[in-house]
Amino acid sequence: MSPSKTHVSLRPWTSYLWDTWDKPEAERRFLFKLDACLLTYAALSHGNQLNYITTAWTCGYVIGQIPSNMLITRIRPSIWIPAMEVIWSVLTMVLASAKNFETLVAVRFLVGLAESTFYPAIQYVIGSWYKGDELGKRACIFHVCLVLSCLSVGLADGAYNGLNGVHGLAGWKWLFIIDGIITIPIALLGFVIMPDLPSTTRPSIFYTQEQIDIGKRRMEEIGRKPPAAFTRKKILGFFTTWHIYTLFNNGGGPANSMIFWLKSFNTPGHQVFTVGQINTYPLGIQAVQVVTTLSYAWWSDIVRARWPPMLFAGTWSMITCIVLASTPLYTHITRRWVFYYFTGVQSGLSGLILAWANELNGHDNEKRSFIVASCNMWAYVMQAWLPIVIFPQVEQPRVLKGNITTACINFGMMSFAMLTLYLSRRDQRLAAKRRASTAPSEVSEDIALEDESDADSKKSKAAEVTEVTNDIPVPVLASEYRCATTSV
Repeated sequence: MSPSKTHVSLRPWTSYLWDTWDKPEAERRFLFKLDACLLTYAALSHGNQLNYITTAWTCGYVIGQIPSNMLITRIRPSIWIPAMEVIWSVLTMVLASAKNFETLVAVRFLVGLAESTFYPAIQYVIGSWYKGDELGKRACIFHVCLVLSCLSVGLADGAYNGLNGVHGLAGWKWLFIIDGIITIPIALLGFVIMPDLPSTTRPSIFYTQEQIDIGKRRMEEIGRKPPAAFTRKKILGFFTTWHIYTLFNNGGGPANSMIFWLKSFNTPGHQVFTVGQINTYPLGIQAVQVVTTLSYAWWSDIVRARWPPMLFAGTWSMITCIVLASTPLYTHITRRWVFYYFTGVQSGLSGLILAWANELNGHDNEKRSFIVASCNMWAYVMQAWLPIVIFPQVEQPRVLKGNITTACINFGMMSFAMLTLYLSRRDQRLAAKRRASTAPSEVSEDIALEDESDADSKKSKAAEVTEVTNDIPVPVLASEYRCATTSV
């Protein structure tokens, strides 16, 4: 085979359904264990949805993400993540004992601070184990589990109404207590089944040394580096790289507007939708989000690219916002209903964006951890204030300004996706040129050393004839001191 030709192996069709089915048996068994442990724990340990709407929680959540992801490169994830989950679970139960507003705000801030460790840390750990044709599915399955946890709101309403006043406690206090009681056992399970990084995982009942070695080899094959020492140059490099400025993790649509739209049909003395219907019908938005998120995951893993689903979802979301902005509230009810369900088509891109961040920064473990946390942090910085500005309650359910602004945000997300694609390909071309420019000099050096070796050999034979003893230097091959070129 000539060097200019590339051998492309055909994959069996079953591998497109699930990526482990075409792998060797030992690797397949290892990935099954990894999926069972990591994804099961990630799915069960969903966030504390009760605090998402509070500013105090959001402040803690934003502040804690980057420091936590930096620490997790030094502290074993199987210790750090479950320990933080125990802390936020206990603090959640403490909320039930709050006697004043100041205590409530302070504890919610601490809950957000502890919980900030979870989502970006799990995405970083997922990126430490899986290859490109596997990573999108795992990142998005984890994200989908968080969406499904939102569907448990109905159970929370039942607990609130059923336990309100029991033992003198208000219903909302019982919700905090129940949340903590459920979450603590899951956190304790994490100490047992949560894997560390390939370089720090120890043999156990879940992973043999052979399987850990498979995990290390897999990451070496794709150039994803293990943890290394922090240096001043490395840390400054976090802020001078283009990755921190182009990976865009915001988007979505006016998901809550459907609730206000349904409420607007009810007038004094005339009820069209009951409270249960108003709370239940918008759940179709989450259903659409689950289906589209998983579709994007499989699609991106099959084509080995994250940007095509991003452009597709962004375009779909832009069209949705334009239709909602231009459609009358009550004359095209079916059309508006359908397009309200479409407002979730882009919300599941977070998993793909963070998967892309893991791939683009695989050459530097600490930078990869920083960029993953930074993407998620800035998403919450925007979400903390932007919806209040563009979707004010007094303008619901039409929110013309919000729909137009969201369409523009989606366009920005697609533009940054294409910029990221351009810059990543530019870096690949530059790395290829560096390798190409290095190769001729190495070949020349090898030839020169071979000539020197031949000359030394001739001198040696002449010395033997004249019985003169000399120390003949042994030539050192250039391959012994070549430097590997790392792609950025």
